[in-house]
Amino acid sequence: MIRRLLGTAAIVAMMALPAAAQAQGVPGGIERGARDGERAAGPVGAIVGGTIGGVVGGVAGVLGVDDRPRFRSYVVEQRRPSYTYSNEVRVGAVLPESGVTYYEVPAEYNSAREYRYTVVNGRTVLVEPRTHRIVEVID
Repeated sequence: MIRRLLGTAAIVAMMALPAAAQAQGVPGGIERGARDGERAAGPVGAIVGGTIGGVVGGVAGVLGVDDRPRFRSYVVEQRRPSYTYSNEVRVGAVLPESGVTYYEVPAEYNSAREYRYTVVNGRTVLVEPRTHRIVEVID
């Protein structure tokens, strides 16, 4: 039984990797990896796919390495006010619904169009608009 489970997990991991590589950020990577893994191999596939998708998505980030400096420059040029946040500014932190102004991401950053951005404690962050959860900190 253990061998079969490990064998299935290995197959699912290899099948889920291409989908995970296209994932955008940790939240998107986990969601997409789990969905594709479950489709390929059931509940075990969902667990393995979600794990791989989260890792790959976390490494790639939402914007990607090449777009980060350009996006950061764009935000600085816009001179957006910084919201003072008493907690740690990190991926996964949830910002308040009121008091923070969320801005649309320009069309040229296609990979991040579904998110909004804001400036928190002087740091640019991408936020999931429905939950106000930080999905990427742009440094």
